[in-house]
Amino acid sequence: MRFVGLILFILIGCQSEIPKQEDFAAYVNPFVGTGGDMTNGFGNMFPGAAYPFGMIQLSPDNGGQGWQYCAGYHYPDSMIVGFSHTHLSGTGVGDYCDISVMPTTKPVAEKYFVQNDSTVQQIISDYGFNPNHFVNRDGHFGPFDKHFLLKYSSGFSHKTEKASPGFYSVNLQDDNIDVELTVSELAAIHRYHFNKDADLQNIVLNLGFTNSDQTTDAQVRYQSPELITGYRFSHGKANVQRVYFAMQFSRKIKEYKFFKTQSLEGDKLAKGKELAAAFSFEGKESKELLVKVAISSVSEEGALANLKTIEPFGWDFDQMHRATHEKWNNELSKIKVTTSDTAKRAVFYTSLYHSFIAPYRFSDIDGSYKNFKQVPDKAEGYTQYTLLSLWDTFRAEDPLLSLVQPKVEENIIHSMIAKYRQTGEIPYWEISGNEGGSMIGYHAAVLMADALAKNIGKFDREELYKALVDASETNRKGLDFYRKYHFVPTDREKAGTVSKTLEYAFDDWCIAQIAKQLGKTGDYRKYMERSTWYKNLYDPAYHLMRGKNSDGSWYEPFQPRFAEYGNAHCVEGNTWQYSFFAPHDMPGLIELMGGKHDFAMMLDSLFTQTSVLLGEDVADVTGLVGQYSQGNEPDHNFAYLFDLVDQPRKSQFFTNKIINTLYKNSPEGLCGNEDCGQMSAWYVFSAIGVYPVNPVDGRYYFGSPQFENVSLNLPNGKTFIVEAHNVSKENIYFNSVKLNGQPLDRLFVTYDEIEKGGMLEFEMVNY
Repeated sequence: MRFVGLILFILIGCQSEIPKQEDFAAYVNPFVGTGGDMTNGFGNMFPGAAYPFGMIQLSPDNGGQGWQYCAGYHYPDSMIVGFSHTHLSGTGVGDYCDISVMPTTKPVAEKYFVQNDSTVQQIISDYGFNPNHFVNRDGHFGPFDKHFLLKYSSGFSHKTEKASPGFYSVNLQDDNIDVELTVSELAAIHRYHFNKDADLQNIVLNLGFTNSDQTTDAQVRYQSPELITGYRFSHGKANVQRVYFAMQFSRKIKEYKFFKTQSLEGDKLAKGKELAAAFSFEGKESKELLVKVAISSVSEEGALANLKTIEPFGWDFDQMHRATHEKWNNELSKIKVTTSDTAKRAVFYTSLYHSFIAPYRFSDIDGSYKNFKQVPDKAEGYTQYTLLSLWDTFRAEDPLLSLVQPKVEENIIHSMIAKYRQTGEIPYWEISGNEGGSMIGYHAAVLMADALAKNIGKFDREELYKALVDASETNRKGLDFYRKYHFVPTDREKAGTVSKTLEYAFDDWCIAQIAKQLGKTGDYRKYMERSTWYKNLYDPAYHLMRGKNSDGSWYEPFQPRFAEYGNAHCVEGNTWQYSFFAPHDMPGLIELMGGKHDFAMMLDSLFTQTSVLLGEDVADVTGLVGQYSQGNEPDHNFAYLFDLVDQPRKSQFFTNKIINTLYKNSPEGLCGNEDCGQMSAWYVFSAIGVYPVNPVDGRYYFGSPQFENVSLNLPNGKTFIVEAHNVSKENIYFNSVKLNGQPLDRLFVTYDEIEKGGMLEFEMVNY
């Protein structure tokens, strides 16, 4: 016995010596980017529970509509109308918010579900409201907010809100209900605590609830007293969205009612475009009620199979929450920073968290998903992802995933190839097995060229190449004119012709790199030639890019600071915010602008001239430093271009300024749409002190590192360390840099050098 006791003593002593893993998830603030305004930009983020690249994003909806409610939630609001299971990650469009669930002790009646416009207009008439002069939730006059009439909604206070990776909680003030939410990769659990006595505890399921899309069909099937299934079909940014669900309760339903039905089959199956239901539970039985939910794009059976994935947790909400918290810790530990600045550490890990939310898993536990022909398909040997906002993410988000999440990046490319096999087209802005059609370019080329250059994943390279060649030969958004005139003429295409020309040129360069790998010499020359066509829009009189007519004359009118939707020259920006975009040919662009000295002068002007914009609709052009716009993507590598003209101190100055003035640990902490991780991935790279100016060439140029020490724990088991000696708020410049102890005489480090592991050291000073 003494021997056993000694062994136990030794074991306990050894356990006490094991270092506890750092709780990286505790540094994350999911409320960052949930606020903002039209002047300073909206992050359009949601604060609810999410799993890394998971299927469900379970978050509260305020019920408001408009730009600030693209993710269902806007921090200044004070109402909650439900908790839905899908949310967009910081996009500039509204959609999703599917399968809305709300607990209440209020009686639920048909008249409380007001969805269609005719009903709204009748109520407006009855009550004498002027729909154009109704005060919205944000306190401004605007269109009538129909969700104001959802009487089961509740007020809430931010004082009772808590959020962390994989968890959200709030108190619903009207009925004094404590709500807790958590998720796994494929399912969710709600935990409700009804604090006041009530005969019935009601769960409202509102399948007619919409953020900005339109419900086209909905169904609820009563399977048993503890289980319901159904679906919501809708039309919006996702032209054909199908969300099937399975919902399980921890207690038996006492009674239930259907509302807004168009058809009933007995008393257990209801259908209708605006279908809603209320499920009531015996109030005296327990104060606590739990609800498990899973979704699928394929079928109710798929949702039920996904629901079974959380059976090991039983009804233990806390256990599942801990497992998801630990999963987030594992993902966030891929990059470890050392700093005494707690606010900056919070912004960094929140940015890393945002970078790991999207894309979303789209395939069920067995690999099934709704394909691009709207029929069931199966992802064999990979995970099908959705929400591919490629125009945004090719710049920093995908390069970050290539570096620390290469398996995710590999699956993204398999997901894109799946669309090509099914439709003959690559994705541009994919959402729920649909082509959203937004934005320009064919930026799948960037991701694919980058993956092949870095040997990420295994693909049929000939198939991949053919997919990109086919994309480059379409007539989409002026490509026919681009091939004919060697630029997109403004008198033929009408809108965004400078942006289109510059982005097509970069994509063509990416295709050329793949052609070179495959030994297609003729194609390599062809696409390299096409990649120089951006030069055809350079106007030496302005030292800027400018729209040109098909006859070679310059398009009039021309005002470099004019930014507006439908702008003849640029997409979501002006020519100042596009003229430096040729990441594949910076030496050529620098020479075009008159050499390094003249190019540097133009860059200086970009950052230092007035921030006044011309145009009526410039909602995307925010986060201004001079004419540079951090709140939108086209500019995101521009601050690093000073490195290429031998003025690295300016790169350090401006990157440091952007980092420390436009990113904050607050709801207003993003100066523009998160855009599926791009805004945050920019911060992650920049705070480390490096950035991929050209996402494909494997070079990461230097900016102003923010932390004493950064450890990148790479998937290959190696560690790459970045140290910034003497870094501080004042010491934002470096006067020397070493790689693995040897002086470095260039202003970048390569992907191969990072992958081998090692140390990059900056000596920080204040000039």
